[in-house]
Amino acid sequence: MNADFKPVSSSKISISELMLPSHTNFSGKIHGGYILQLLDQIAFASASKFCRNYCVTASVDTVNFLKPIEVGELVTMKASVNYVGRSSMIVGIRVEAENIQTGVVKHCNSSYFTMVAKDKDGKSVQVPGLILSSLEEVRRFRKAIIHIELKKEVEKHEKLATVNSIEDLASLDKYNVLLEIS
Repeated sequence: MNADFKPVSSSKISISELMLPSHTNFSGKIHGGYILQLLDQIAFASASKFCRNYCVTASVDTVNFLKPIEVGELVTMKASVNYVGRSSMIVGIRVEAENIQTGVVKHCNSSYFTMVAKDKDGKSVQVPGLILSSLEEVRRFRKAIIHIELKKEVEKHEKLATVNSIEDLASLDKYNVLLEIS
């Protein structure tokens, strides 16, 4: 095996935690902020394990809260590096919650974190290449490429989002907004 490349399996990590009443929001469900904290920790662990360097979170590209998590459920997060660039990695994370009394498991969240490898001086360092060993790993890698391309397209359009004319303002009339510009 080439030392400059590592398999996706070398980045795989999983954590499980029982959800406690102290993790709830005002509606009695597990607080999304608490889940985000756990997501950031597992993204760091997966990326650092893969590249053997300290890593920082560059962006949280997607966090889809699909189903609420209840007190008493066992939350399991599974993470792996789906894509690598020069110094960056996209870590995909799946969150499942299990009702430990019934055994029913539900998919609650899917997230994608971009992590960047750093040296001891805080400079970005190159990460190993990624060995894809299954069609599922290829699918995840290709999905990450598409996501990167779409993100660049959105950033390009955001730069063009200016108000240059009365027509730009008039185009907002189909939205739930009231203009009171002085």
